[in-house]
Amino acid sequence: MKGTILIIEDDDYIAELIEFNLAKEGYEVILAKDANEGLMFLKSSDIDLILLDLMLPGLQGEEFLDLIKGKGKSDLPVLIITAKTGDELFVKLLKTGADDFLVKPFSVKVLIAKIEAILRRVKGGGFNIIEAFGIEIQPDEFIARVDGEELELTKTEFDILKLLIENKGKVLTRDRILQTVWGIDASVSDRTIDVHVSKIRRKLKDKGKLIKSIPKIGYKLSL
Repeated sequence: MKGTILIIEDDDYIAELIEFNLAKEGYEVILAKDANEGLMFLKSSDIDLILLDLMLPGLQGEEFLDLIKGKGKSDLPVLIITAKTGDELFVKLLKTGADDFLVKPFSVKVLIAKIEAILRRVKGGGFNIIEAFGIEIQPDEFIARVDGEELELTKTEFDILKLLIENKGKVLTRDRILQTVWGIDASVSDRTIDVHVSKIRRKLKDKGKLIKSIPKIGYKLSL
């Protein structure tokens, strides 16, 4: 689980759309239809980030932001989602304690990217990241990126790429790859390993050439 996100949004369609997409990304999602309900969830749940609409019934989003930032929640990140625009408004929100904002209608991909960026910044070292030559792996989150673009990898492909990055510049024998990725008792042929490496290369595109074949031995990741 990547974290728990509280969505305070009275538009059911928008709230459910965000919930669906965040759940697919591995987040736990809590929905609140107004700011007062949001306050109750803050007391009863461990929240990692709030998505806050400004135009809410009852207590408005700006008032909610003022309230939580002044009552022991100053470190809790808040991403504003709003139909309102204007530099003065955005400056005020950022000064009050908002971490970022999105204007409706917005791209779900952009929303997710902003959430990930905020959580990386807030958690700092809490994200376990390994990197080599522009290829980045977050093992705890099962995320792989090449030059910032997220890759779609199978579990086996992810594990092989992780092993190569962890041992960049070193030759990995097929036996080492087999035992680490499949297990010592697995019945896997050299051809199976080669097929998986070939698929990883294709998904890495130009960076795929960094995975070097060592004839009759195995592979290594190097320039």
